[in-house]
Amino acid sequence: MELTDTQWVPNLVYLMLMAGVWLAAMALVSPGTGLLEVAAMTVLILAGVGTLRVPIDLWALFVIGLGAVGFFVALRARRMQVWLVLSALLLSAGSAFLFGMQAGRPAVHPLLAVTVSVLSMGFFWVAVGRGVLAQRAAPQHDPAAILGQVGEVRSPLEPLGSVYAGGEMWSARSDTPVAVGTAVRVRGREGLVLLVEPIPGESAATS
Repeated sequence: MELTDTQWVPNLVYLMLMAGVWLAAMALVSPGTGLLEVAAMTVLILAGVGTLRVPIDLWALFVIGLGAVGFFVALRARRMQVWLVLSALLLSAGSAFLFGMQAGRPAVHPLLAVTVSVLSMGFFWVAVGRGVLAQRAAPQHDPAAILGQVGEVRSPLEPLGSVYAGGEMWSARSDTPVAVGTAVRVRGREGLVLLVEPIPGESAATS
């Protein structure tokens, strides 16, 4: 059956609205170049223009708002993925019923609404969930952790040389010349250069 203008417009606007939601969610959990933010804003503006051609139900806006709240709760909740799936379901359902009824049936085709809802829940569970977990993860490399550690001089510090400390090779500088094999303690850091000092009476072999 061919769709009339009043039938396909709600479906198209619904797809644009959900695409904007997907992009906005990824932009929040994966900040970077700003491309996702621009794309989300563009698609949501187009969807907003589309709603001018279709009457909307205000109660559905409330459901969409609950979905947005659920998303922000998920960013901090321990059961993060459960909240993300609930958020996706509310956002999709609210968007599907945003345009009310036409000719005794929902303006958005039920099959389209169900398909997009299932895809949204999967997308939020996998892609958005991974983005949230990546944001929560502690940095794998903490430069400040090297401070106070003991290392071994691998090339003479005169005053610049190299030191093996914390499982890595570093450029290092000492206020006094230090010979190869000497144990040194890291007392500071300037960028990628360690500031070290020799440890009196201690060799690298026993450090």
